[in-house]
Amino acid sequence: MKRFKFFIFNTSVLIITSVIFRAIDIYFTAYVSQKIGSENLGIYQLVMSVYLFGITLATSGINLAVTRVISEELALDNNGGVKKVMKRCIYITLITSITTSLILFVNANFIIIKCLHNKVNKSVIYLVCLALPLISMSSAIAGYFAGVRRIYKNAIGQFIEHIAKVIVTAFIINLYLPAGLNYACFALILGDVTSEIISFVYIYIIYTLDKRRYNNYIETTQKKNYTYRIVRISIPIAITSYIRSGLSTLKQLIIPSSLEKSGINCSESLSKYGIINGMALPIIMFPDILVKSFASLLIPEFSRYRAKKDFKRIKQMTGILLFLIGGAAIGLTLLLLIFSDALGKLIYNDFSVGYYIKILSPLATFIYVDTVVDSILRGLDAQVGVMLINILDLAISVSFIYFCVPKLGLIGYLISIYMSEILNFTISLLQLIKIVYFKKEQSF
Repeated sequence: MKRFKFFIFNTSVLIITSVIFRAIDIYFTAYVSQKIGSENLGIYQLVMSVYLFGITLATSGINLAVTRVISEELALDNNGGVKKVMKRCIYITLITSITTSLILFVNANFIIIKCLHNKVNKSVIYLVCLALPLISMSSAIAGYFAGVRRIYKNAIGQFIEHIAKVIVTAFIINLYLPAGLNYACFALILGDVTSEIISFVYIYIIYTLDKRRYNNYIETTQKKNYTYRIVRISIPIAITSYIRSGLSTLKQLIIPSSLEKSGINCSESLSKYGIINGMALPIIMFPDILVKSFASLLIPEFSRYRAKKDFKRIKQMTGILLFLIGGAAIGLTLLLLIFSDALGKLIYNDFSVGYYIKILSPLATFIYVDTVVDSILRGLDAQVGVMLINILDLAISVSFIYFCVPKLGLIGYLISIYMSEILNFTISLLQLIKIVYFKKEQSF
């Protein structure tokens, strides 16, 4: 009963705070788009794709590794191992993040010229390099709080980060805009980096205080090979994440150029890219934050079921979750479809955004269910399979965008989005069914 109460409490906290955060993000994007225009918003999306690739390299799968290993130790009543697990994880994140920052710093010229089409200057890349070590350590600490089921502390940190980002970025944009729109992207990234610094200071202080509760515990298990277990989880995730994130970044970078090859001029292609990726898709993904909040807590739960070899519970919970999330996803999809025009007008004061929301809304069901499926798979130690599916999906998408979008134009890009989401969902669901209902219990 106590575990169930913890689960409900953490789920409620995540859902409420995540909805608030996503609402802030959407309205803030609307504010930014009105300030800098859809073309500059498209440029910002390109910079963020490079930023996210750097984060992937820096974190190297450590968040899931921390959550999984700590969840397993607590399930086996080895509270004394928690601090040792975290100590090793912090060291690993420092190594990977500093290395990533050095790589980006050295290759700043190449990234600006080849990836960002000389639309921004090197100072943007330097800001990213500064933020990566802090983001990496924050990711490890967030994994710790998820593993020990005190997820509300992550939520407070995210709240601080979001509020800081809005306030700081709004101030910096108004400060830099008189110097020209070329400084808009720098202002946005500077605001993001500043908020990451503030968030890290908070979460590190809270973690330092929280871990004291494990000071008086001693290790009660012989299974002390923490570094090996962390690496066994994080390295496969890291390798596949590198490939996946690299393909995802490549995909985002070639979309504007592929649209341009179809006959759309550079400014218009960046504008369309900004509208679809920066405005319409965030609305489609808004309900997904509800699902992700719930799904993130499934990873430690299913890790515990697996550690205790409770196969009956795994099958029961999987069936119930798929039924519930499937019904909820269909309902949310219908709401998006019905209110698409109103959402575009209300949030962005732009009916063209509503048009793209309506076109893309049928994808919502696949996206929401796939979020839960992936979390269950990660909890059952099938994270590598999840990443391989994502890599296959991205490889096909990149190929389609590169070869077909120049011929089909904007319609081709929309087709690529549909193809990507449906393919990912189908293969992931088939993998989950195979593992839960057809795999022998001894091989779990």
